[in-house]
Amino acid sequence: MKSSAKPILLIEDDQVDVITTRRALKEIHVTNPLVVCEHGELALDHLREAEELPCIALLDLNMPVMNGIEFLRNVKGDARLRRMPVVVLTTSEELEDKRRSFDLGAAGYMAKPVDYRRFVEVMRSIDQYWTLSELP
Repeated sequence: MKSSAKPILLIEDDQVDVITTRRALKEIHVTNPLVVCEHGELALDHLREAEELPCIALLDLNMPVMNGIEFLRNVKGDARLRRMPVVVLTTSEELEDKRRSFDLGAAGYMAKPVDYRRFVEVMRSIDQYWTLSELP
């Protein structure tokens, strides 16, 4: 994802998914640092204190304290944070979750495959898109 090696923010409460994401990013040679927050409230606190915003946030929807939809609502309502691309990466395939995510400004919505090889391909497609995409 490069973008001058800015960090990638992963908002995920499942430690197995965190490990899987780290492994997949390493496998596809993404060297950006990975910052992990276990729920939306921690992620918002991190973003508001950060000097440099991440190049992308990967967001799970189903989390305790503050879920992904609430996080998106807060980020997209914040003038400093709203341009940060947020890709929903979740197990939810509910149409309503997809609609709400895009209504709130998600840059993408991807279902987490259970199969590791397919997960690596999802991460590769996110990496390829954001490596080519020009952010303001």
